[in-house]
Amino acid sequence: MKKIRTVLDQLMKVFNAVVLGVLTLLVTWQVITRYFLSSPSTWSEELASYLFAWATMFGAAYVFGKREHMSIPILVEQFSEKTQKYVAVLRESLILLFAVVILIYGGIQITSLTMGQDSSSLPLTMGYFYAVIPISGIFITLYSILNIYDIVTDNVPTDENEGQEN
Repeated sequence: MKKIRTVLDQLMKVFNAVVLGVLTLLVTWQVITRYFLSSPSTWSEELASYLFAWATMFGAAYVFGKREHMSIPILVEQFSEKTQKYVAVLRESLILLFAVVILIYGGIQITSLTMGQDSSSLPLTMGYFYAVIPISGIFITLYSILNIYDIVTDNVPTDENEGQEN
């Protein structure tokens, strides 16, 4: 399971780095065309906004997988270690349910609906841009399954130190 997590982490790192790099180049191009050439590039502006959404969704999946998302464990800390473990599995199960139902299923639905809608300045349909929702849902689902496995097999703490290296 650790190998799967390592591969997912590497994949997410590379993809996020590429998207942010392209986003940086697009924004730089926008500034050059707008202020130096006095002819703003509409396609790069639209693509940059969609890539920003992709970077956000994939970044969220990566942060979730690394267990570096915000957590306020003040209530859970009051429980016994065994109860904390149950709460952690419940939390991960709810996230898994959200990822499967909302992100994957709902994302596929909205992606399918927008496959016939053309982008205003790019030669692509909007469905390609909405595809980030189910794709990031798949990554969150995989990470959630790995997290549940780690909690059940005691490979990860369930308290406030979760995700932190000592």
